[in-house]
Amino acid sequence: MVPDIGRGSRTHGLLVYLYGPGRREEHTDAHLVGSWDGFAPDPGRDPDPQVTLARLTAALDLRVKQAGDRAPAQHVWHCSVRTAPGDRRFSDEEWNAVAQRIVHATGIAPDGDPDGCRWIAVRHAEDHIHIVATLVRGDLRNPRLNYDFNKAQAECRRIEKEMGLRRLNAGDGTAAKNPTSAEKFKAERTGRPETSRETLREAVRQALAGAATEEEFFTRLHEAGLRVKVRHAPSGDALGYNVALPGDRNRHGDPIWYPGSKLAPDLSLPKIRHHLADGLTDQPTPAAEGRPDWSPPARARRSATGTAEHAASLLDRDDDEAAAHLVGVGELLDALAQTSPAATRAELAAAARSFERATRSHVRAERADTRALRSAARGIIQAGGALGRGEDGGTTAMLVSTLVLVALAAARWHSAHGHAQQAHAARQTAEHLRTAYRHAANTPMRALHDQGRALPEADRRKYESTIRTVLKEQDVRTEGAPTKTDALAATLAQAEAAGHDPEVLLQQAIDMRELDTAADVNDVLVWRLRRIAQLPAHPGEATHRQQAGTRPNRPSARPTSGRNTSAAAPRPAVPAPRSRPPRR
Repeated sequence: MVPDIGRGSRTHGLLVYLYGPGRREEHTDAHLVGSWDGFAPDPGRDPDPQVTLARLTAALDLRVKQAGDRAPAQHVWHCSVRTAPGDRRFSDEEWNAVAQRIVHATGIAPDGDPDGCRWIAVRHAEDHIHIVATLVRGDLRNPRLNYDFNKAQAECRRIEKEMGLRRLNAGDGTAAKNPTSAEKFKAERTGRPETSRETLREAVRQALAGAATEEEFFTRLHEAGLRVKVRHAPSGDALGYNVALPGDRNRHGDPIWYPGSKLAPDLSLPKIRHHLADGLTDQPTPAAEGRPDWSPPARARRSATGTAEHAASLLDRDDDEAAAHLVGVGELLDALAQTSPAATRAELAAAARSFERATRSHVRAERADTRALRSAARGIIQAGGALGRGEDGGTTAMLVSTLVLVALAAARWHSAHGHAQQAHAARQTAEHLRTAYRHAANTPMRALHDQGRALPEADRRKYESTIRTVLKEQDVRTEGAPTKTDALAATLAQAEAAGHDPEVLLQQAIDMRELDTAADVNDVLVWRLRRIAQLPAHPGEATHRQQAGTRPNRPSARPTSGRNTSAAAPRPAVPAPRSRPPRR
């Protein structure tokens, strides 16, 4: 059961909407199911609805008019309460009981208080009601509505339990502010797939991803095409900032500004300054994560993969320091989403939006060092967009495969701390990443399977025996793995040709991190092996080099987890806010 609370100043206008046909003719049989005294006039059950609507407005506004200047400017309190999909249909009597519990819990009209605010509950659909109250009590004082949304949420959780409804995840007050009904209606009216608030939140997050300084952050906001207004103290120091979308104006023609703190709790300027205070790590040379002939995006993604592996192991520790690393992972997802090819961009953007909820909780890390993750995000941004084919596409699959396991580790961490909404968001992130992985890995994995099947029979049996032996000794969960080892066998063959011991290398890949949460153990091991052995992420790259007479390097198989790098190419402008992609 989901409550949604808003404030307004026009009682009559809201009632006209609730008793009207709706914006898509979705309102049917609008009628009262409850009121402050049980005797309020009901326009939905009167032969002259316009007259009755005026009477109902006057009755609700009576105390507002009596209070005069003491009445609040936003005197209309509006709360919609909706059951979850699949819940049973409520009767009018049950909805009346729900409304009474909500107005009691929030302080609108406490039980037994004769001076409670006047309110009504209107039903015009099967799955929800609208509670409308005017915020002046019978003694002409204003009600105390501190934390009314939190109180309504808590009461809904109790109603779910008592009435046998679907139990929704409880929040902890750290979620970003939801768009208002007016913002949603405006987005629909103007043909935008999402509200301005949501578009701006994503654009600000992406501008922050990998930024080294406050000045760079503001520069990226401007480059993204946003209107930016910085608030300064008399001393000249910046106190805060507001952003607006070009062309998004109110009825007076003025830009509609949103402070950073109203987009998300962690996007206020003080929070951003605290985030940037740790700085970034020194960047190793670009060749450190691959051969110099590989593209900057490919090298940056390889570096980020090692950093993500290390972050996953830190999340497994289950301590408070992991909270800061979650923020760094979110930054890495934002960087990847805005620089990835079209085939994976939509799902990666959806993954970044989902994980945003997983980055915030009341847990505070005091000593966590997130410079490696932030530097990895910066490296991806500076390297520019990947083409989505060849080595670039293969390293995208390599990184996304690792990020799936990071998201699942984040879900476990949040579950252990009782953060239901954040754990759910992390699991949603993993699903989006899995879809993105299938797009990115399709071509390179198909080529690897073909190469594995083309191995001489004796070689293939040798590598398959090595795979079975090492996996069995490590007690790794391998449902279906024995029938899908072609790509893994091809990778071991290429690693041996590059001078590595296949069994030792495979053991090293397994020891890097648990594999129990991997949907496909073979795929995860393929990408780990190709990274630590510095094999091309796209198998066709090796063939092309061999045809050109280039011998592959034979680097050490020492894992590079925790290191990062970025290309030295200049950073392109942050792209303008994109439309929300459809969820798959």
